[in-house]
Amino acid sequence: MVCGLAVKAGEGFLGTKLLVLCRPPAGAFIVILGMMLFTRSTYIGVYIPPAGKQLFYAAVDGKLKPMALGVGALNDILAFLGGQQQALAAINGPWQPNQSFMADEAYRQKLDPAPKPGRWEDLRVGEYLLGQRGYPVYQTPALQNKAKAWMRTGFKLHQRLEALGYRQFSSRGDHALFEAAPEISFYKWLGKTPLLATSLEGRIQRQLVLYDLGMDIPDPMRFFEEVTRYRILQGELPQAGLYPLGEIQALANAYMAWAASHSPEEISTVGDEQEGQITLPSKSLKK
Repeated sequence: MVCGLAVKAGEGFLGTKLLVLCRPPAGAFIVILGMMLFTRSTYIGVYIPPAGKQLFYAAVDGKLKPMALGVGALNDILAFLGGQQQALAAINGPWQPNQSFMADEAYRQKLDPAPKPGRWEDLRVGEYLLGQRGYPVYQTPALQNKAKAWMRTGFKLHQRLEALGYRQFSSRGDHALFEAAPEISFYKWLGKTPLLATSLEGRIQRQLVLYDLGMDIPDPMRFFEEVTRYRILQGELPQAGLYPLGEIQALANAYMAWAASHSPEEISTVGDEQEGQITLPSKSLKK
């Protein structure tokens, strides 16, 4: 039986209710309300968007075949991850506020490059180092009440997953998690600044990167086979086979979870382990 996730009928592709679609050998779809549980190792990516209350997630198996792709509220995501027997999850959010290392002058002087006095004080070490390399970074404050809403969602998600038995990836166990940054991952994979994420061409580019990495997803280049003069004049560009941006980002994080387990040489970490490290690709795609 082949299963996948969809949203509540009638609410559109970005609805809030998660359903499980199971296709038996006969081919008819059976709709079951609930969550999918996988018995083998599952590699999960969670994407917390900067706006909105819905979170995106994707799960792939050991062959990078998507097993689930969905969107839901925090409790929906927790129910899904909590039901996995073995899982490694990559989440694009900090697990705690910064620990004021960047406000410690002695600590700052050990960094390369050392920050100028009075600057780069209220953020994490990893964020500072990535910023110095020219990557777009968020800045996690030391006070939780000063953090942006999506960051606080990240804090809560990490805390509640730890209560469910998830541990930082450096620890052993059947349930582990780490922080990833999908946009920086695309910078690393491409070796340059990606196209605008919210644009159609930006989505195609990012999905193409994941396709070239070996993910079992539709080839986004097929989009151009469906483009006709008539469709352009009518403003009806084909969207079949193209994922929404949130799902692309979740798939990027799922790939990072898979790579951490299957190809550890493909990843690297930045930051202080006591504060929270960010896991990124270590090299770009081969041309």
